[in-house]
Amino acid sequence: MTSTVRTGLVPPTLRTLPEAIGANLAIARARTSARILAVVKADGYGHGAVPVARAAVAAGADWLGTTDLAEALALRAAGLTVPILTWLNPSGADAEAAAAGGIDVAVGSVGELAALVSRSTPAGVRIHLHVDTGMAREGCPAAEWDALITAAAGAQRHGQAQVVGLMGHLPLADEADPAANAPAVARLRQARTAVRAAGLGVPLTHLAATSGTLTDPSTHFGMVRFGAGLVGIDPSGTTELHGASRLTAPVVHSAAVEAGTPVGYGGTYVTTTATYLSVLPLGYADGIPREISPEACVAIHGRRHRIVGRVSMDQIVVDTGAAPVPPGTTATVFGPRDGITPTIQDWARWAGTIPHTIVTGIGARVRTSA
Repeated sequence: MTSTVRTGLVPPTLRTLPEAIGANLAIARARTSARILAVVKADGYGHGAVPVARAAVAAGADWLGTTDLAEALALRAAGLTVPILTWLNPSGADAEAAAAGGIDVAVGSVGELAALVSRSTPAGVRIHLHVDTGMAREGCPAAEWDALITAAAGAQRHGQAQVVGLMGHLPLADEADPAANAPAVARLRQARTAVRAAGLGVPLTHLAATSGTLTDPSTHFGMVRFGAGLVGIDPSGTTELHGASRLTAPVVHSAAVEAGTPVGYGGTYVTTTATYLSVLPLGYADGIPREISPEACVAIHGRRHRIVGRVSMDQIVVDTGAAPVPPGTTATVFGPRDGITPTIQDWARWAGTIPHTIVTGIGARVRTSA
């Protein structure tokens, strides 16, 4: 069975992908006066980097953001012309390609900066100084800020780089508590003061991602980075956003079984009454979490039906009760909130994870429809 018929990740029926992204960006715009950078990493959070980027720009996003230079260059190749920032490149990223593509590069250490400018063009690559504001994950540690800023000022004087941005990350933004964000805000302000004192002016400063954008204006500075929110995920849980996709699959097999029938590998589930079981052709190889709670379900004909037995590599079994479901019937695994259709938030709860892992984990066999 080919990937073009086994499953589908499609825009929701009631709202297209561009409409959902536009609606979510409108919510973000109402919360901030800062510029909005639309983050389209992880292939647009599993929805396709190019279509998500196009929809975001059409809806008014000022910038785009990716993890690495290759992702950014792919957006340029697709015809997107707005400023792009990339902030997780291996040492020695191609500065010439970045400069030629008009792509900004974040640097978080003196070593990263030295490797980048060693390959810089005479015009210099545009850089954002990336400082650690409390994550201890990426960005320059506070003890090394002076060295990085001094090196960046030297690179700018020699025409190797243009310092145009300053960035950090909020470690506790999902708590939706400005008090929790205050230490990171203070650190970034301190870094901005040091950059200004080094004669580098006041670069475009940005700290907040989706949660900060939606909950705390003090974190917004000159720009916010809105990524998960584009596709309907609010990690803070404070704002109802619009789901941007619907995952569907056809029923490929349906059968009547008696009470006491073991289902799936290991027979971990046994039917308690006579019922009908339907098979959907997707499983953990397609991004369906293997460990899910007994509540996990799909929607068929406007009703929820439980998934029973273990999730297999490429199959799940659904108990449809007293009514048989003909092969070819469409089941909806997740989609926008409508009171019946499971959402990515439901799936995250059933799998004990976060919505991000649900949408970014969809496998390559799933066909994406425009």
